[in-house]
Amino acid sequence: MPIRYLPRMHPQLEALIRDIPDFPKPGIVFKDVTPLLASPAGLALAVELMANPFRGERVDVVVGPESRGFIFGTAVATALSAGFVPVRKPGKLPYKTRSIEYALEYGTDALHIHVDAVKPGMRVLLVDDLLATGGTLAAAASLIGKDGLGATLVGASVLIELSFLSGRSNLGDLRIESLMRY
Repeated sequence: MPIRYLPRMHPQLEALIRDIPDFPKPGIVFKDVTPLLASPAGLALAVELMANPFRGERVDVVVGPESRGFIFGTAVATALSAGFVPVRKPGKLPYKTRSIEYALEYGTDALHIHVDAVKPGMRVLLVDDLLATGGTLAAAASLIGKDGLGATLVGASVLIELSFLSGRSNLGDLRIESLMRY
């Protein structure tokens, strides 16, 4: 499937993203989405635009990684009349889980999903606020896809893509839709 890049064409949403320099460490410019979340019109627009490319795809469930993936994922799931499944950090889910460890810039982290959260053949959309290096989305995709729980990934929808970090290259041929690119 060819990679499709959306132009940066949402100035009303971009105006609601606050840059925080040197957070969480020097040299990083953090994209803070809390002003967008506080704006009823901005949040509604973002959710609709994140859901729209996947209308008609018969999405059974949206999977959102901790923590901002929960916020956007549940809203997109509602917009698509789909269920929602959280992917969490270690020790946060009460039932039996399947897990994957993945590399971070300095060290590793892990994601967990309930073993019965998705079933083989279910059509799953990944949703998160940000695509940076692609590590979190790649790990989530691995947990739920053919090498994990056997679900069918229909794509990923993200609010912001930091294209200079080339996160798409870590996601193979997964369809990725992003609203804003930096």
